[in-house]
Amino acid sequence: MLTKVTVDPSFWELFPNAQVNIMLVSGIDNHDTDDNLSARRKLLSEAEDKAEDFLGAAQFNRNAVIDEWRKAYQQFKKKKGVRASIEALLKRVDKGEDLQPISPLVDIYNSVSLSHGVPIGIEDQEKLAGEMHLGLVHEGLSFKAVGKDTDEPTLEGEMAWYDEDGAVCRCLNWRDAQRTMLDEASTKGVIVIESVNQDQAARANEAVNDLTELLKEYFGVTPDKAVVLTKDSPSVAVE
Repeated sequence: MLTKVTVDPSFWELFPNAQVNIMLVSGIDNHDTDDNLSARRKLLSEAEDKAEDFLGAAQFNRNAVIDEWRKAYQQFKKKKGVRASIEALLKRVDKGEDLQPISPLVDIYNSVSLSHGVPIGIEDQEKLAGEMHLGLVHEGLSFKAVGKDTDEPTLEGEMAWYDEDGAVCRCLNWRDAQRTMLDEASTKGVIVIESVNQDQAARANEAVNDLTELLKEYFGVTPDKAVVLTKDSPSVAVE
């Protein structure tokens, strides 16, 4: 069970003007139902339209959102071709691929991610082991990605989310672990939005407001906590 979220000094050393939004939620019913499926399809479609605001450059990699994250990813060790999660979502929109519903909570955060051009991740609080950290890690932290059967351990000097049992999300926000992923039975989540500059942070704060409204609309809940972690206040306890 998650007990605390901490962003390590090694993150702030690379990104001193960053912030990390953390939202703790509980009381979620994440089962897929016909009752909300059509609404979620509409939500995703509207988000795809809003995402066009971030796809104005003639070349995909010259868009500000993409360029900022690619430069951020140059600051730490990573596998070749690894990109921020928001780039993967925007690339699908750029290619004209429609996002299909996955589960209520995943659809909500994907829609908000696209609408605001920010990476959003979520893990199951009950599957995490103790304190969850974000920072530079050593080689060999265990990690099995969602949908994969083999262990793909971390690299030396990689930026990752991790807990007492291994890596939780590799390369900042690139890919989540199967071990801590949200599923239909999940009722408690920890939502994270990383920002490495002020423009991203402003959009992240707006994204949190939208997430709060959608959590109330779809699940009838409000966040247990919604905080902003900075280098001066890098931790939040889970009570």
